[in-house]
Formats: sequence, structure tokens, C-alpha cells
Amino acid sequence: LLQNKRTTIYCLLFLKNTRKAKMAPIPKRKTARAPPIDKLMKPAIGIGLALLAYQFMKGLTSEIPRVDMADDLALRDIFFGEGDSGKSYAVLCHDDESGIPISSVFADAYDDGSSPAEFRIMNCENKLESGKTVVERFKLDLKKRPVIFVSGAVGPPKQVPQKHLKTGAMLVKLLRNMLEPRAAKIETTQDLRSKCLDKEVCGLLMKGDKQVQKYVKDAMTNLLGQHPNVAFASVDTSLLFVKNLEEHLPEFEAGEHRFAVFKKVSGGIGKDSDRLKTSVAPLTKGVSFSTMNNLVTSVLNKSTDMIKLSTLPQLKTRTKKIEQEEKAKRQRRAEQQSRQEQKSQQSSSSTGSGAFSGDNDGSKEGRRAERERRREEHRQNNNFREKTPEEKAEMERQRRKRMEEEAAKWNIAPEDAPPEGDPVDGDGETFEETDYEDIVEDMDEDGDEDEDVMDLD
Repeated sequence: LLQNKRTTIYCLLFLKNTRKAKMAPIPKRKTARAPPIDKLMKPAIGIGLALLAYQFMKGLTSEIPRVDMADDLALRDIFFGEGDSGKSYAVLCHDDESGIPISSVFADAYDDGSSPAEFRIMNCENKLESGKTVVERFKLDLKKRPVIFVSGAVGPPKQVPQKHLKTGAMLVKLLRNMLEPRAAKIETTQDLRSKCLDKEVCGLLMKGDKQVQKYVKDAMTNLLGQHPNVAFASVDTSLLFVKNLEEHLPEFEAGEHRFAVFKKVSGGIGKDSDRLKTSVAPLTKGVSFSTMNNLVTSVLNKSTDMIKLSTLPQLKTRTKKIEQEEKAKRQRRAEQQSRQEQKSQQSSSSTGSGAFSGDNDGSKEGRRAERERRREEHRQNNNFREKTPEEKAEMERQRRKRMEEEAAKWNIAPEDAPPEGDPVDGDGETFEETDYEDIVEDMDEDGDEDEDVMDLD
């Protein structure tokens, strides 16, 4: 009972306190009012005028030139790059009378201003001199809108795929990749031959690591612009080994780049021989724009010594075994050079007098070495220069010409010859019959003197 009484009291007290508690008043919300219209009119008018001015100035500054279809020289320059401009073009097929606005992708790419191509607009439905339209002549697909093709110095018209025509930035990126000169990437021996060795002059960058520093990339870009007629390529020598070339280059070190220039030189015997031989000029200093540019310039000016390659370089996967073979080959080459230097020092120190000198020990090989040594000394003292095959061929031609002239002096012309059957003496005079009789009488007289001979029988 006592517990029930206590519980009842606590409940009554709780109810009493809750009745006395008051809830907090809820604040009244203020209704938001719209700003007056006169305050919004001025900013709206200003924004509208700014947009109109922007569109007007954009239309004035972005006037894309149109191609005159009656100008044959301009058409041949745009289609085939036969003009002197040497430019490449990005052309939009658009008909003025159709009423269709110019493609925004093409206009945005033109306004970007960083594309290497010249932008033009052409009516591709006009007929050419052949009777075909531009669409028919170059097989353009009108279903892929907008119809844009690239031509000029890069080659005949080639339509841009539709996947690159979503935005102006994508079109500019494609034009840069197509038209800007780049160093060819080499991964196989076939790539090395087709992209570098088969060219007249080629600069090869041998990277020492996959990651190339920015200054090396900038140097290659400047080289491409400085020497547009020279082919440039790059190969990752941290993974690949250039056989038949490494022994002529500085030894490979991880992270260190190397550079060499290849050139075709005359290797034939005759003057008009078409036989060419691949030669190389390696860069012995560090890779930079100045050193690479000086090497390429010296090769073009023929002011540097070129090393003729007996075998064309090949690409192999870099392994420890190949590296050991290459080190052994370098060591043998160094030993051979040291022996040659020692021989040259001995030959220079010897006076050349006496029965035997230098390496001449009296044997056949020694005498041959002595002759070669003296020949080399004579060439050095007289600034002798080895004649080229063309010069040797010219000397042989002159010698034959002189022989023909001397032979012509000894030949008797037909008008100077005596009548047929008459003998000729040493002075060109004929023998008379009286002279012949005198000779016979002299012989008879001599015969009479010899008649007194003892008959042994």
C-alpha cells in the first residue's frame, strides 16, 4: 500500500508541473516581396547589349575566306599543294544558297587560332574541269555532317572522321597531330629502316629512359622547325639494343640520352654510280638543342667526318648477354686503337735509315709494313689526300684520251701512203730499181771473195 501511495503522489506532482509549463511562442514568418521591375530592367538591357556587341565583333573578326571555284591555281594549291605557299588547308563544304549556317565546330576551331592549317569554305557541289564535282572527284561522304577535309601540302583531300567533329577543340587537336612535324617512333628494325635509314638525312634520338625531360622534347621540337627537310626519329634504348651501331656511340647509361645523324654517301666506283652507303656521325657531347643542331648542320654542310657502316643497324631486345658482347667488342676496339697508336709512335721515332727499321725484320710481312710506314710518312709530309672514286674515274678517262691522241700521231693518213706494192724506207721514200741492183751487185762481189774454201772431202 505504501508503494502505491508513493507512486500516486509522484504522478500527481508530475501532472501539476506539466500544466504550469508553457510552450515557447512560434515566431511569425515574414512574406518575401519581389523586387521592383525597374531595378531589373537596367542590368538585363546591359547584358543584352553586351551579347549583341560580342556577336557583332565575332562576325567581323572571324570572316572565313571562301574559295573561288574559277581560280584554277588556287584550287590546285588547295587540293594538291602545288603552289609555292607550302600550306595545308582545312576546308568546309558549304553552299551559300542553302541557307544553312556554318558549322559551329568549324567556326570554333577557326576562332581558336592555334591550328597549323589554313581554314577555307568551298562549295563542293560545283563541277571541276573534269566534269565531276568535288564530292565525286575525291569521294566525300555527304552523310557525315559537317563535311570537312584536309589537303594541301599534307596530300590530296582526306575527309575528317566524324568522331573528331564533336567540338572545335577536338578538331584543332586532330589538325595538330596531322600537320605538326613530329619525331617518328621506332619499335622494330623495319621501322628503323623505313622511317630513318632510307631517308637521305635522319637524326636519331636514343632515349636512355622512358621518361624524357622537357628540355629534350623542346630541343627536338626546335630541331624539327629548324631543319624541315631532315627526318627525325626516336627509339627507347633502355629496352632495345641497336646492333651494329652501339660500338660507334658513347656507352649506354640509364637515364642518359644519345644522338646520331645518318646520311647516304656515295659508295660507287663510277662517276654516275647510284650506289649509296649509309654513314653515321655520332654525338659525343651531351644532348641539347645547340649540340644536336650543330651536328645536323655540319652533316648537311659536309664539314664533319662520317663513319661508313658495313652493316645496317638492327634492333634487338636489350639483355645482359648482348650488353656483355657489346662491352667485349668495345674493349677489342680500344686495344686495336692502342696498338695502332703504338705503331705510329714507333714509326715516327725511327729515323728510317739502315737495313731494317721499325717493324721490318726482313720477312715478307716486315717489308710490307715498312713500305706502308714510309708511304704513310710520305703522305703526311706532302699533305696527300686519298682520291675519291669519281676522281679516279676522271683520271682514267684523261689517260685514255691522251693515249688516243698519241696513237693518232703515229698512224699514217691514207693520203700520205705510197702506191700499193711500193716499199717505204725510214725517211718515207720509195726504193728505186737501181738501188736494188746496186745492192745485188754488192752481194755478188762479197760472194766472190768467199769462194776460196777448203774442201774437207
